Amino acid sequence: MEKIKNVKLFNISIVRLFAYFLIYGFIGFIIESIFGMITKGVLESRTSFVNSPICGIYGIGATLMIIALQKYKNSNKKMFLVAFLVGTITEYSISFLAEVILHVKWWDYSENLLNINGRVCLYYSIFWGFLGLFLIKVLNPRVNKLLEYIKKKIPEKKLGIIVKIVIIYFIIDLFMTWISIDMFTTRMIAKNDIPVKNKEAIIQKYDKIYSNKPLADFIYTFFGDERMIKTYPNIKVQDEEGKQIYLDMYLKDIKPYFIKIYDKKLY
Repeated sequence: MEKIKNVKLFNISIVRLFAYFLIYGFIGFIIESIFGMITKGVLESRTSFVNSPICGIYGIGATLMIIALQKYKNSNKKMFLVAFLVGTITEYSISFLAEVILHVKWWDYSENLLNINGRVCLYYSIFWGFLGLFLIKVLNPRVNKLLEYIKKKIPEKKLGIIVKIVIIYFIIDLFMTWISIDMFTTRMIAKNDIPVKNKEAIIQKYDKIYSNKPLADFIYTFFGDERMIKTYPNIKVQDEEGKQIYLDMYLKDIKPYFIKIYDKKLY
């Protein structure tokens, strides 16, 4: 634990940065869940990970902002601009990587003013700017006090064990998330004949994986359609023409949410 604790990035320990990621990722999960209730009338999953209530873009975005904004604390204008840029670049990068690696699209701002490939837009970039100001000026000082309080209350040896367990758990969950989303989108594309790019390669992968009965049974048991669509109710893929295809439209017998709060047309 001592070796891990002493590793620093921009004068902040790796353990502290990991704690930031988890805390702000969880806060983002709560924010997105409330946003979903208000705009869609349902309580649905807004997590990025298959087993953890963490919204990755908030965790990554906040952590990168904390690193990037350290030397601009005395200038609100500079903090806003840097947060604007960091948030925008983070959002674009995550959207791009998700599409390239997992063949999914988490969000689409194509209809928003001044957007870039539907991945980022001016409205949310401004939001990132104000979020950065709030983060550094108000929220993160309180989070730091909380982390210091935890350090004082839990013996160092026990805290080290907890940190290692959480890190191992998160690495496993990250791997499971990647595998489960890949398996889900692969079978949805193949079974529903969705016209995406590289469709032939995806169908070949589907045939190879799902022809193995023990493996297919394992995937359906732990990452079946109902679990995946309830975990990722807004998951979508992009067809050859660039159109967004929501995967829940092929699973109409499964409700993609947990509770309906009020009636509202979802799409």
